[in-house]
Amino acid sequence: MKIINPKDLSAVQLQTIMQTAIAPRPIALASTIDSEGKINLSPFSFFNMFSTVPPILIFSPARRVRDNTTKHTLENILEVPEVVIGNVNFAMVQQISLASTEYTKEENEFIKSGLTMKDATMVKPKLIAESPVNFECKVQEVKHLGTEGGAGNLIFCEVVKIHIREEFLDNDGNLEQKKLDLVARLGSNWYSRNNEHNLFEVPKPLVTLGIGFDNLPDEIKFSKVFTGNDLGMLSNIEELPIGKYQPEEEIHKKAQEFLKENNISEAWKLLVQ
Repeated sequence: MKIINPKDLSAVQLQTIMQTAIAPRPIALASTIDSEGKINLSPFSFFNMFSTVPPILIFSPARRVRDNTTKHTLENILEVPEVVIGNVNFAMVQQISLASTEYTKEENEFIKSGLTMKDATMVKPKLIAESPVNFECKVQEVKHLGTEGGAGNLIFCEVVKIHIREEFLDNDGNLEQKKLDLVARLGSNWYSRNNEHNLFEVPKPLVTLGIGFDNLPDEIKFSKVFTGNDLGMLSNIEELPIGKYQPEEEIHKKAQEFLKENNISEAWKLLVQ
């Protein structure tokens, strides 16, 4: 295993490793405004949710690595501590990339990228009409993590209003993951797309305790067929089935097909006679 001391790398080298390894990252499309009313729109992939009650989102407009300057988004928030955060789907990803261009402070990225402004209800920055979901936020805190190029600036945002486009809801009024078709940021120029072709489900661990890897019988645990994922699923049961455990690889392959369908109970029926 290659071992690296972050202090031995340049900021560019360290950022390349981290952005490639820590991925995919959701994208915050941040809409802000300064004290003179100038509007800014910019995407950030240093972003996630960190609390439900209260509802807190955090994103980080880092200082630029190349010249240690700060971004208009951060400057605006320090003047007007409000932000609208929109999520990003595949239908708008090229426009989002364009909005990341470093236009002057006088330029409005909504106009440059062809995205549509809508008035928010509780904050001054504009909603992004194309985003499937918009979060109106009041900024609670800005935490500066350093003064060198690459240093982050954590923006703690409390959600005060949520806007959801109805075409992304299911029949029960809930957001439909497959319909959202969200994109995420990877390293370099790479993105990933989360749609019905590459989404998959993982059964959540039991509310009660699963038996765990250590309690699997050797015939199963040391199978030449089962992967770590397979064994993780087989370990997620409350009690080990009683019977004779089948060591045959052909039976394991058939059981594996059930596991691909998240059908753990049928897999165990094959494995125990």
